Amino acid sequence: MSDSQFSKPLIYMLIGSAIILALSLGVRHAFGLYLVPMSHEFGWGHNVFSLAIALQNLIWGAVQPVTGAFADKYGSKIVVTVGGVLYAIGLLLMSVSSTGLMLNVSVGLILGLALSATSFPVLLSAVGRAAPPEKRSLAMGIASAAGSFGQFIMLPSTLLLLQSIGWSAALVVSAILIALIVPLAWMLKAPMYVAPNAATTAAPALTFKQILNIAKAHKPFWFLALGFLVCGFQVVFIGIHLPGYLIDHGFDATTGTIFLALVGLFNIFGTYGAGWLGGKFSKPKLLMGLYALRGVAMIAFLALPLTTWTVYSFGIIMGLLWLSTVPLTNGIVANMFGIRYLSMLSGIVFFTHQVGSFFGGWLGGVNHDMTGNYQAVWMVSIALSVLGVLVHFFVDEKAVVHE
Repeated sequence: MSDSQFSKPLIYMLIGSAIILALSLGVRHAFGLYLVPMSHEFGWGHNVFSLAIALQNLIWGAVQPVTGAFADKYGSKIVVTVGGVLYAIGLLLMSVSSTGLMLNVSVGLILGLALSATSFPVLLSAVGRAAPPEKRSLAMGIASAAGSFGQFIMLPSTLLLLQSIGWSAALVVSAILIALIVPLAWMLKAPMYVAPNAATTAAPALTFKQILNIAKAHKPFWFLALGFLVCGFQVVFIGIHLPGYLIDHGFDATTGTIFLALVGLFNIFGTYGAGWLGGKFSKPKLLMGLYALRGVAMIAFLALPLTTWTVYSFGIIMGLLWLSTVPLTNGIVANMFGIRYLSMLSGIVFFTHQVGSFFGGWLGGVNHDMTGNYQAVWMVSIALSVLGVLVHFFVDEKAVVHE
């Protein structure tokens, strides 16, 4: 089967998923640009904004298994529709947040809930259910890659809005764009893939409780989850705090924005490449390589003189490695347990990602407020790359539950 031989419903789902991910993650990845202007206007330390982002990631992760279970039972389009509405409301409330409490409610609680319904675990699981097994990793990679284009577009667009109309009005414009998720959600209606030669007398499907008990006892599943914690810590720390890190070192906001835009641009190639490679080679070994390369890239970035060119080079390299973990990790979960409860099981793994995101976002702000720099958190990020390599020695992607 060639790459072009996706069914028409799956093609529609890929298009819808890609645009939704582009909007959802594009707006989300631009949040780091609001840290400095909001902190300056209200006299906050970096810790206030960082805590709200950290709470967002924790709530996002904590409710992700529940959101995934709803998507498995009632369909992705309903869950994504509700998420789109919440996302727009959260951005509008963020635009008028003048206290830490309001910021925690809008950015932390509401946007955390919204992101659980409009990001990778729900959308890639929907794509994974509709794709044949031999094309699943590639289909997830395509959706991830196209979604990454949103980060490339939204970051410079958001900076332009911030500079021209201010942070509050920029959030209102973002809310209007996010509202497009609601009609796009109705493109997510491709049926679950059924093999043409599937036996008509297949064994009864496992229940929700049975699959949960199998996953609970499967140690490679938890090693995979631990590896995803590393990913969350690193990408949120860099995504939220690198613009501020560069400002501390004498660069302007444009440099940080271009860095994040380069991450988004090269993430397109990284996620597509990871999805394609995941269909041909061992996904755990590919993940080991990704985490090792992240650690080497961070060491080089800190060791070399900080110039515009080293910043942009770091953005290109990190972009190739940024969310390449996602199609590989979700693909391993699908291989282990099948696709019936993929959203829920991917959500459990994603929870550990968001625990890492909580600490990466929050500790970056705490470290900066206490010391005036980010040195300690950089060291933790590098050490976690070593952990990311080690845990995937114990991840075996062979099927535990056969589809």
